[in-house]
Amino acid sequence: MTKNKLTQELVPNHKKLSEGEAKKILESYKINKKQLPKISLTDPALKGMDSEKGDVIEITRKSQTAGTAMYYRIAY
Repeated sequence: MTKNKLTQELVPNHKKLSEGEAKKILESYKINKKQLPKISLTDPALKGMDSEKGDVIEITRKSQTAGTAMYYRIAY
């Protein structure tokens, strides 16, 4: 029996942001895309997401202190 690794609890949720959403996030942090950490387009979490180079990816992780924490990466 093979399990889908992307639906397991330990893999955080990944979401491709629209240009408008990405712009709001970048403006709120007063940064540009080049300042974001990178995530490879070949990362298994991006599989089936139709991501392209330069897309901003939002990662939602569980946090013991904050409940949930949002992280942002740029696809390369």
